[in-house]
Amino acid sequence: MDRLMGLPLPQCNYYLFKHLNQESVESNLPRFANCVIRFPLEDSSVSGTIIMAEGDPSDAVLFVGISLVLGIACRHALGGTPVPYTLALLLLGIALGALEYGTHHRLGKLGDGIHLWANIDPELLLVVFLPALLFESSFSMEVHQIKRCIMQMFLLAVPGVLISTFCLGAALKLAFPYNWSWKTSLLLGGLLSATDPVAVIALLKELGASKKLSTIIEGESLMNDGIAIVVYQLFYRMILGWDFNWGGLVKFLSEVSLGAVAMGLAFGIASVFWLGFIFTDTVIEISLTLAVSYLAFFTAQEGFEISGILAVTTLGMFYSAVARTAFKEESQQSLHHFWEMVAYIANTLVFILSGVVIAESVLSSDIIFKTQENSWGYLVLLYVLVQVARAIVVGVLFPFMQYFGYGLDWREATILFWSGLRGAVSLALSLSVKRSSDNSPYISPDTGDLFVFLTGGIVFLTLIVNGSTTQFILHFLKMDNLSPAKKRILNYTKYEMLKKALEAFGDLRDDEELGPADWTTVRRYIKSLNDADGEQIHPHSVSENNNILDCMNLKDIRVRFLNGVQAAYWIMLDEGRINQTTANLLMRSVDEALDLVSHESLCDWKGLKSYVNIPNHFKFFQSSIISQKLVTYFTVERLESACYICVGFLRAHRIARAKLHDFIGDSEIAAMVISESEQEGEEARHFLDDVRVTFPQVLRVVKTRQVTYSVLIHLIEYVNNLEKIGLLEKREMIHLHDAVQTDLKKFLRNPPLVKTPKIKDLISANPLLGALPATAREALAGSTKEIMRLSGTTLYKEGSKPTGIWLLSNGVVKWSTKDTSTNQFLHPTFTHGSTLGLYEVLAEKPYTCDIVTNSVVMCFFIETEKILSVLRSDPAVEDFFWRESTIVLVKIMLPRVFEKMSMQDLRTLIAERSILNVYIRGKSFELLPQSVGFLLEGFIRQQGGEEEMLTAPAAILPCPDQSFSQSETLAGAEAGSSYRQVPVYQVETRSRVIIFDIAGFEAGRSLQKSTSSLISHSADRHSGSFGREHSGLINWPQHLLNSSRHDGETSGDNAV
Repeated sequence: MDRLMGLPLPQCNYYLFKHLNQESVESNLPRFANCVIRFPLEDSSVSGTIIMAEGDPSDAVLFVGISLVLGIACRHALGGTPVPYTLALLLLGIALGALEYGTHHRLGKLGDGIHLWANIDPELLLVVFLPALLFESSFSMEVHQIKRCIMQMFLLAVPGVLISTFCLGAALKLAFPYNWSWKTSLLLGGLLSATDPVAVIALLKELGASKKLSTIIEGESLMNDGIAIVVYQLFYRMILGWDFNWGGLVKFLSEVSLGAVAMGLAFGIASVFWLGFIFTDTVIEISLTLAVSYLAFFTAQEGFEISGILAVTTLGMFYSAVARTAFKEESQQSLHHFWEMVAYIANTLVFILSGVVIAESVLSSDIIFKTQENSWGYLVLLYVLVQVARAIVVGVLFPFMQYFGYGLDWREATILFWSGLRGAVSLALSLSVKRSSDNSPYISPDTGDLFVFLTGGIVFLTLIVNGSTTQFILHFLKMDNLSPAKKRILNYTKYEMLKKALEAFGDLRDDEELGPADWTTVRRYIKSLNDADGEQIHPHSVSENNNILDCMNLKDIRVRFLNGVQAAYWIMLDEGRINQTTANLLMRSVDEALDLVSHESLCDWKGLKSYVNIPNHFKFFQSSIISQKLVTYFTVERLESACYICVGFLRAHRIARAKLHDFIGDSEIAAMVISESEQEGEEARHFLDDVRVTFPQVLRVVKTRQVTYSVLIHLIEYVNNLEKIGLLEKREMIHLHDAVQTDLKKFLRNPPLVKTPKIKDLISANPLLGALPATAREALAGSTKEIMRLSGTTLYKEGSKPTGIWLLSNGVVKWSTKDTSTNQFLHPTFTHGSTLGLYEVLAEKPYTCDIVTNSVVMCFFIETEKILSVLRSDPAVEDFFWRESTIVLVKIMLPRVFEKMSMQDLRTLIAERSILNVYIRGKSFELLPQSVGFLLEGFIRQQGGEEEMLTAPAAILPCPDQSFSQSETLAGAEAGSSYRQVPVYQVETRSRVIIFDIAGFEAGRSLQKSTSSLISHSADRHSGSFGREHSGLINWPQHLLNSSRHDGETSGDNAV
């Protein structure tokens, strides 16, 4: 039996068939632990076949366990040393492979496990490990850095891979004695162009080197792995006899690369959409990211025969850009730790397995030691050529990389050249070539062995030479040094740490049970603060006037401040103060501002302006083909998003200013940064003030959402804390926790929305329509058009023919006129509740001013014909319309007197202290000193005077030559005119005049209202209900219509 163990499979089968029967084989089965026996029985005769298996599959688990233990030991032992962790793993893998081969495969189950893994299918190796490594790496990258460095990554990944492939392919064809064809040489050159600088990236992150450089190197690795595999597939198909013309070549490359990008985006969009329906379930969220990475890779690679690497890389970058804020604080930490662990396990197994494969392939190949004795020398030559090719790639592309993105200096280009390590992708592709060469007429087995030997050797040499010396090169180039500003902050922080330690000792030094502690002993164990003795020096204090250091300090504080702002955004996201979309926008603005801190003041608001202001394409919504309900919905949603942005921006900056002052104290540089922050917030505050006036319900809904979320989160924390301190049992806690979680889930899926009042309610609340008789109101309501207008839209122009009236429901409009006498005013605006264009419609005159929206405006439009038809139905309605029209008219005619008066004051003045009279030709009337009149229709002239005839519309002052300066009060005008003769005006044609009794009123103060007034006094208050939200639309008193008839009757008597 023993002789069988060393025999090849055919001889083993023959021996068993000739000399053993079934019974003897079964009796000796324990000695054939690695054999699978099949006996197809025919009658009583025995015939059989024995197939040598690779071992017990459970042995593979043993290899995994031992590999992880070795990885843990390496990571623990090499912490803080310049030796790369991955280099130690590769050496251990080579040692394991050599040990298993050197002992003639007699390591028992460990040897069987090593043998199983060493003979793993290369494609299976890629499918098992690559998706996890690619997704973790691309997901951990910052999307802003990717955007800025994408062109440099593309240059290195696409033109760089092609240049490297042709350089190495030409060198292999011309300088190596293997007589390979150009296709075979280019095939090896292509698979050697896939970089895997995991050791360099880890080192750059550990040393805190340039984030830009690590992004370029890592992004190049992710992209060129996919491009290198595409190039490998291209030349491999050419070797197999496929013919490509240029059109077919472009089609193939486009389908494989662009199709992979589209596949990654499709999986990303679908999974992120699904993620939105998962509610605080960390296990499901993490499982979804794991599943979608493998499914995307498999679907792309096997289903559509496109690049799985590019698909997963695109997927990870999409998650980094869109879905990072979809995970709350606990889920995000768990997700980070999970993928960090997955990447650690995958890297550990990949590099140990790579070492095993390299050792097994080299030691078991006769061509390396017998046929091609000089292969070791050619391996060293190939390593030199790989470095030369890398230098050519970086050198040729260096001028372009200097131009794009953040640019690139010569020191960074040096590290970029030296970081061209090779890894698992190149090795797996070479193993694939070796496996196909065993049964392929196009590639010889010797060529397959050389591919594995040369590729494995390059992986080993780049890792052991480049990987182990990168830290020394970084130090030599002074790329790992801290700037003077950072050193000063570091020393300052140590003193602050010492103060905190003393504060903690003061709180803990005495104990009721144990008594006092010994500070000297405590201090001896805190060696990290030993150099904090002596006088503390503020980081921004310099002995001399050093402008360079001041600039460095200013840049450093700006960076720290913006980092604090971004940290505040994360906190607000967890607290529910901002939503996921808003958080992405806010954080992106900080990333963009960080790029400009060296030569600009804080400018993170600049990137948010376009999201706060209403974009130009929204003007398309105002066209008649778009439903007004859709216009209202999208406009209000835009306002709501803008409010979230402004509130989040202001709060984050306020938090960052407080934190910066607490940390750095009083400092001129810190004060400059704080001042820049306060100036940035002015525009956001102004926007919120405008919304508070125009659409207060939007702010109310935003605040309601924040409070609701915070209260529910507080309840969850309270219940969890009760269980933690033992006052609630686990079962009780789960019951209460699930109840609150249900409420939170309902809230997140159906949050309170900004409810636009129904047109019926708005009409009822409107001061014009709401005060009309039912018949008149219904007649106008049926023809009322609800319209939403964006800021800057012209409602009508001065001098144009009136087509109708505008009733403002929400928003602010700004008026202007060509009349220079009315140019001296502070707030030429009308707010909600104003009726615009009514006077012009009644008087049949052109519009008296320009009206332009100063914010988003919701209004109603009623055509002129509808107004005139209602006028003819009831004289009281006509009287009421004329009174309503004077509200706008008085602000335009005498803005210096009435511009500070609210709508409530004006309506009270008109309702309770005014008389509207109609005079016929030849009649006259007096204007008392305590009164101001307005000529609405007709022509009048002062008796005994030489003044010109007054034409409607015109203001009638107590004294014709009286004028009011902007600072002069109306009371002063009264005092000045009290000793003058009372003017008498002669009516030239039928005239309509309204006269206000302004006794006791002072301009600039609120009108002293009569306690018997029936007018609502809540105009300037805002609350939650619809009525109170629109309380500024002050309704006329109900008694006005009744009394108006009486006024009409008495006006005739007065006119006689």
